[in-house]
Amino acid sequence: MAIKDIFLPLVGEPDAAAVAAIDKCVAVAGDFGARITAMAVEEDVLVRPQVVISDDLDNTAAVEAVRSVTDARGLLKAFDAAATRFGLRNEQKLSRLAASDIPRNLAVAARLYDLSLVPVKTDDDRSERIVERLIFESGRPILMCPEELAGELPVAFDEVVIAWDHTAPAARAVADARPILQSAASVRIITVTDNKTAAQLESGAALAGHLAEHGIKARFETVGIDGSSVGKVFEAYVKANTIDLLIMGAYRHSRLNEMVWGGATKTVITRPPCWVMMSR
Repeated sequence: MAIKDIFLPLVGEPDAAAVAAIDKCVAVAGDFGARITAMAVEEDVLVRPQVVISDDLDNTAAVEAVRSVTDARGLLKAFDAAATRFGLRNEQKLSRLAASDIPRNLAVAARLYDLSLVPVKTDDDRSERIVERLIFESGRPILMCPEELAGELPVAFDEVVIAWDHTAPAARAVADARPILQSAASVRIITVTDNKTAAQLESGAALAGHLAEHGIKARFETVGIDGSSVGKVFEAYVKANTIDLLIMGAYRHSRLNEMVWGGATKTVITRPPCWVMMSR
């Protein structure tokens, strides 16, 4: 199924990195030939005014924190400029939500689209909460755009790697990514392991055979961990092979397990090494 309807959640402030990520996300939607809907969220924030305390004035109200909102309109302005420049069919929505309500509302909205394109800040708790909620509750795949790398990210996904471990989330990710895989110049399948087994080798070869039935030529290899972590192995592989897109299933282990002990999903969500497509 082609990707024709894309959801773009916009949260935070329209700084240079955020605007660059919006521009790149819109460009990717244009490459897909899709309609894109941006939902910008005004988040309630607290601002403490600086005041001078005077003995003869009642300053109680002045020194209390006052409520303001993030510049969601600035994010929509950046989106509108990019959509106009690329000539994309688009819709724009503006919501005002408390911080705690943002992830859930975005996940619910995302259910009506083929894919969520998500700008991600490095090592940012809010980005992580939004991505996790989209993974678990939208029922749709997500495509993460690391804001700090936005300027150098490609628009077309020619070099693609699939992280394969024969789990249900990995299988879902492969199926969701099929339209992208069919247009890629090179597709690799990797299984990260220090002790490759016959079952792992058979599974990787079988996936390559399955993709061939869809006109996708892919080659399979195993990659050693060598005392690192799976997430770090992905990052190193992406850099060493100039990968445009990493496709992977999310949370092979329980979310609580990864929160406590760490895991590939947690590592990649926190610091995406390139465009990353995840499904669960």
